[in-house]
Amino acid sequence: MAAASDNIIAYQGQPGANSDMACRAVYPGMTPLPCASFEDVFAAVRDGEARLAMIPIENSSAGRVADIHHLLPDSRLHIIAEHFQPVHYLLLANPGVKIESLEYVYSHHQSLSQCRETLRALKLKPMTHADNAGAAKDLSENPDPKQGALSSHLAAEIYGLDILRRDMEDHANNTTRFIIMSQEPIDPDPDSGPIITSFVFQVRNVPAALYKAMGGFATNGVNMTKLESYMINGEFTATQFYADIEGHPSDTSVRLALEELGFFSRQVKVLGVYPANPQRYVKR
Repeated sequence: MAAASDNIIAYQGQPGANSDMACRAVYPGMTPLPCASFEDVFAAVRDGEARLAMIPIENSSAGRVADIHHLLPDSRLHIIAEHFQPVHYLLLANPGVKIESLEYVYSHHQSLSQCRETLRALKLKPMTHADNAGAAKDLSENPDPKQGALSSHLAAEIYGLDILRRDMEDHANNTTRFIIMSQEPIDPDPDSGPIITSFVFQVRNVPAALYKAMGGFATNGVNMTKLESYMINGEFTATQFYADIEGHPSDTSVRLALEELGFFSRQVKVLGVYPANPQRYVKR
């Protein structure tokens, strides 16, 4: 008999968050489990409270989700899939409140960044909240005609808020990329279609180490779709890199490229090998 947690997928935020909507879109038969932090999401899967985790990693307008690259390597989970979620924000207020009375709008800093120009045009002051659905929930519990929230239509329904304006995002093609993680990795058939391999690495402290480490991907014709750096351990000289490449580690070209990467790196850790979502190749 399957455990009850096999039908649960964890996400960070309150009910109605974009991550909640992503869970419902990709796994409509599973029960979303809200968690206070990304660390709590990872722990829920590791401890068997949930089978999967839905994690936002980057947005087409606001860039990478803060802190997530620091947390992924130590999560002890594996990426098994990716999902691209169109994100549309609504300006919400308590029933009866008019847009003319608003002065402040609360939401997650990523959400505020994705709606920066629209908020400026409406002369509304952005105020940071832990997550956008949480901002909607707090607003419903503390009515104030000067305050609004940026969140989803699901949050408006859950918390009984009025929709003052739709499509608050600055760009119509606003999209967030999510990764789905589990305790066990998968090993997709290299011939089943495009494969993405995600990994982190730290280069050795020698001249031109990064240039040499990347050389294997160029000479072996491996397409690197993402390369981002971030400091670790609070040191300006300690840098870790996150990368996505097209291909399976068993492909000869990928294997050779990773071998060369390993030669010039202190550490290489594969986070997941998974099928590329077709939305990855849609022009936005």
